[in-house]
Amino acid sequence: MQICDLDDLKIHYREDGDPNGAPVVFANSLGTDLRLWDKVIPLLPQSLRLIRYDKRGHGLSSCPPGPYSMGSLVRDAERFMDALDVRDAVFAGISIGGLIAQGLAVKRLDQIRALVLSNTAAKIGTTEMWNQRIALIRAGGIESIADPTMERWFSKSFRATAELHGWRAMLTRQPVEGYMGCCAAIAGTDLITPTSGLALPTLAIAGSEDGSTPPDLVRETAELIKGSRFHLIRGAGHLPCVEKPEEYARVLGNFLKETGHV
Repeated sequence: MQICDLDDLKIHYREDGDPNGAPVVFANSLGTDLRLWDKVIPLLPQSLRLIRYDKRGHGLSSCPPGPYSMGSLVRDAERFMDALDVRDAVFAGISIGGLIAQGLAVKRLDQIRALVLSNTAAKIGTTEMWNQRIALIRAGGIESIADPTMERWFSKSFRATAELHGWRAMLTRQPVEGYMGCCAAIAGTDLITPTSGLALPTLAIAGSEDGSTPPDLVRETAELIKGSRFHLIRGAGHLPCVEKPEEYARVLGNFLKETGHV
């Protein structure tokens, strides 16, 4: 177990691959922890320095009182990478992790040389929608939103497998304060203008069955960034790194090679 001590915040993280390799940093989706990437990491070149972390309010990281702002989540990632002396990384973010990725790229191009924006957008949902979700959770806990969340996260065929139980349990066992705090951060985030000013190598990944960030929304965000590329993973929902890890790792690996990171 690795903990990065930022004084006011403890970040739980894991490193795989070569500690002296070119860094790739992975940021998780809302309601998941760093185990989200378990199937993908072993399929990537182990000459890379593969870093994943639990954002605030999730997994084994600190859970300060909410609500959170996207600025705070971006600063967490920035400080975490500085503490690990990470520069010129490829930053791969899924869902809220993709929002963090965009914000960090706008702020710290010395840290980020390329982006992977997976199942995300420059603006996700509406403030009203997120406020309604927060109200539901405050009244009935995360359990109250678990089943519809599974429908957005995964394809029908995956939902019929026993593995679904583990992902549902991961969601419902996240700290309620942390989950609501991150909902508030997404509610207040619109990165369309700053993201449209980015011009760095970017791979956007979408799942054809994604009920949270549909493919067209992901594609629209990719089109904001000059020179970006878009890949659709068919038969997968919001978390294609879970449902289709081989294809996900292949597409990501090819992007890392094309950008000279491997």
